[in-house]
Amino acid sequence: MWSTLPALLCLETLSKPLIWANPSFMVPNGASVSIWCQGTHGAVDYQLHFNGLPFTLAKREPPRLGNKVKFSIQPMTSYMAGQYTCFYRTGGLLSEPSDPLDLVITGMYDTPTLSVHPGPPVLLGENVTFSCHLETATTTFFLRKEGLASRPWRRVGNTRAEFPMGPVTTAHKGTYRCFGSYNEHIWSFPSEPVTLLDTGDVGVTDLASPGQPSSPDNGEPHSATTRKGLQKDLASWDHTAENLFRMGLGLLVLVALACLLTHHWLLRKKTMTRALSMASSQEHRRRFRRQGAPDE
Repeated sequence: MWSTLPALLCLETLSKPLIWANPSFMVPNGASVSIWCQGTHGAVDYQLHFNGLPFTLAKREPPRLGNKVKFSIQPMTSYMAGQYTCFYRTGGLLSEPSDPLDLVITGMYDTPTLSVHPGPPVLLGENVTFSCHLETATTTFFLRKEGLASRPWRRVGNTRAEFPMGPVTTAHKGTYRCFGSYNEHIWSFPSEPVTLLDTGDVGVTDLASPGQPSSPDNGEPHSATTRKGLQKDLASWDHTAENLFRMGLGLLVLVALACLLTHHWLLRKKTMTRALSMASSQEHRRRFRRQGAPDE
């Protein structure tokens, strides 16, 4: 049934399901995680895909209330880090695929060091810069503010990356950690936390609580678990490159249009020249016949 997925998607489909991870899309190496897929009431079957192929290593539990199902992964390994989507089926109809879920494994490399300048106590309105350093050379760094709704910032770097922020508002207050990574789904151990405070927080000191933030496994989605939410802030780093690409594409379109117009003009000119040449030749032959005809 599922082998005919591409053909079925061309037919009438159901609305796409929701997909999320619990307790988080970031999973420590060796820990367990649940992937939830929620369809409509009356769904009779659910399927989980990993990097575009059916994934059978997750343990599936019976649907709850008939419209959501939990896939359990334990223990988490680097081979299970990647992009997940899910489908559901009602009768003879197959749903659209869910939005992709990026499942990240942490604790795979050395521990980076995170610092902030100036700070951590800062004045509201100041500009600050987080600096993440990893002794082992890597390719990418991520900075994340702890909390269910937070999203990571991304920077490219070898052993160090900087994350400028500001002007600082009360929304920037919180605890931050950074990670090093060789790809989008395999991250290092988290750095020690750095808590950004403003000078109005009297009596509050820096926090350093180990471990990963978690939430109850109650089967409810939150915005940090889907790729759509993950990439919303990451896309800002590629904004300049995207604009350059669009400008280049527009230039190519203009060049192609100019070539087509030039080709059309040359073709029309060649046709007109040929038509004038044929008309001149015919006129010449008519005159020759009139001159050579005997007088009556």
